[in-house]
Amino acid sequence: MDIRFVTRNVQISDTSKEYMESKLSKLEKFFDRILDTQIVVSYTRGMHVVEITSNVNGVIMRGEEHAPDMRKAFDKALKNIERQIKRHKSYLQDRVQMKTHDISFGIESFETYAVDEEEIHFERRKRVPVKAMTPEEATLQMNLLGHDFFVFKNADTGLINVVYKRKNGGYGLIEPEA
Repeated sequence: MDIRFVTRNVQISDTSKEYMESKLSKLEKFFDRILDTQIVVSYTRGMHVVEITSNVNGVIMRGEEHAPDMRKAFDKALKNIERQIKRHKSYLQDRVQMKTHDISFGIESFETYAVDEEEIHFERRKRVPVKAMTPEEATLQMNLLGHDFFVFKNADTGLINVVYKRKNGGYGLIEPEA
């Protein structure tokens, strides 16, 4: 995990940096895919403000706390991040353990076509649960899972939709015509 320190109106001693780095390294026991973390320490109105921002496999988690002592503010902010990481990990585990359901797209017949006289061979088949959600929730879920697309049931229309990442960096939504 890459750790960056940013200070504003305060100096951080080497012992405080080592303390913070050792505490942050313990986060990896909860979730091993923490990419990088930024710690912003500032001093305003007689209080130390510690803001911890972590990139957890593409999901940004943030904790901010105020305290007269820098270590107390850091420990409180770290507790916030720990709580978010645990919640995120249990959310991912729950998604994996959910029962799968058969998905019917309403296609009566499907003909197989040969591509360059070769048969199409599927390396893997996967059944996924389809949960009713908004396109925004589906995009968040896609990013949490680290996928390029996500199939879901649109909560507003009740139809199967797909959100996907576009090459230009945006997102796309595929909706069937009614």
